[in-house]
Amino acid sequence: MSVDTRFAVNVRPKDGILDPQGRAVESSLGHLAIDGVSDVRVGRRIELTVAAANDAAARAVVERLAAELLSNPLIEAHDIEVLGAASSLDSQTAPDEAADAAGGVPLATPEGAST
Repeated sequence: MSVDTRFAVNVRPKDGILDPQGRAVESSLGHLAIDGVSDVRVGRRIELTVAAANDAAARAVVERLAAELLSNPLIEAHDIEVLGAASSLDSQTAPDEAADAAGGVPLATPEGAST
């Protein structure tokens, strides 16, 4: 029997590595009249479900994915969050419910797919 566990992998530039996206965000703050924000770093978040025999095996899969596929270890750091047990409802959410969960933003569907 396998256990389905949700994970999030957060990837960001390592300290000392230039972050042009972070600098662009930081330079735009003045246009929005927002003060007091500094040291902006922009990264990405990947959420996934892993089916494995146990939590340790699932974590090992995510560690390998993070180090070998999802990040460039020369210039990026990553951390892993355990989001909890995957719900069978996660994969069966109706498109309207998924849009509501995304703050009302409709999610893209493959071309030709009905919603």
